[in-house]
Amino acid sequence: MKDFPYWQTLYESDNLEEFNSDEAGLLWLKLKSIMRKPLIAEFVAENQIALNQTSLKQKFRELYALLVKEPSKSHIMLDTYIKKKNKIALESLDTNNLVSELYKLKSFEWGGDYQNSLDKYLVSRYVKVQKSYDILVSKFATEIGAAVQGYVLNSWYNHWSSILIEHIFKAHPEVLPTVGQIKRLDFFIRNIPFDLKVTYLPAEYIKAKRRELGLPVELTYLKKKARKLKISFDKKGKPNDIYYEIFEKMKDKNTEESNQVIDTLKTQTMKILQDTQEHSQHLARWLYENQGEMRFGSENRLFLVLVDTNDFSGSWKLKRNLDLLQPVINSYLDNFADKNLSDLKISFKYKDKPQTFTALTDVIFVVK
Repeated sequence: MKDFPYWQTLYESDNLEEFNSDEAGLLWLKLKSIMRKPLIAEFVAENQIALNQTSLKQKFRELYALLVKEPSKSHIMLDTYIKKKNKIALESLDTNNLVSELYKLKSFEWGGDYQNSLDKYLVSRYVKVQKSYDILVSKFATEIGAAVQGYVLNSWYNHWSSILIEHIFKAHPEVLPTVGQIKRLDFFIRNIPFDLKVTYLPAEYIKAKRRELGLPVELTYLKKKARKLKISFDKKGKPNDIYYEIFEKMKDKNTEESNQVIDTLKTQTMKILQDTQEHSQHLARWLYENQGEMRFGSENRLFLVLVDTNDFSGSWKLKRNLDLLQPVINSYLDNFADKNLSDLKISFKYKDKPQTFTALTDVIFVVK
């Protein structure tokens, strides 16, 4: 039987594949999810387990050593406790009120071109560049305030909408959630550990697929058509702003030619979406290989991809649309037992890392 340090080393080195099929490894993960002082105290009291150690780390080791002696029995014990705590958590969330709060956000604007870190963005854009105190202070009213506000509001929306979505999964009988938050794991589906990632059809992925199909970059195509239709635009603007300006002016022009440009782009993107749905593992591999360095992980991931085909840029709104999300997620979980796990297995490489990573992954598409 593999001991505690074995599983801890695998977990900390981001080498998680063995956890998928080992009873002792799964036991280690489930225990880790309740490693909070009040939770451990409650768990051992309810199951009449006596521990000699006092620190949380040592209790983790001691408890694992006790439970791994009878893993099947211990899994039942842990599952029962976790389900009880999950039931309490589900009942404590006022879903209707939270959804109403999320509908108050009317636009999803980050207010900056940073990727993973607002502080890094502020330092690189203002702190290390601007020598004038007065000019720096003036930026609070025009730029910095908007960047901070956008970051806070969007982060708030992402956090609470993700809580809602996680609760849909955690309410399903096939799902065993973690109790406390732990890295790389949100829940188990039929004892397979997964980290949930809610995302959209990435613009860079669409760009890569267009290249494969021999299609020009969308912005390049729009600029060319705008010049042909004598639609002016700010040539010095940011790419996203130029795209928005041309696209909106195409809609406002509302001629057969301008509408054809919009229809062509939509038809091409719908073809990419259809192909992606039919070969979802290609998208999953792309998402692993193109994840941000600060949040790199090779754990099993379940990608929930939200797409509003009437307004791709407005797909963020689907995160609060429970009427659309619930039936799709529940249908996926209802049929998970019929999946062949070998079909979920992918291997991928990541920049600057020499090894090949292996994970179980799947993609759930919610398309409006």
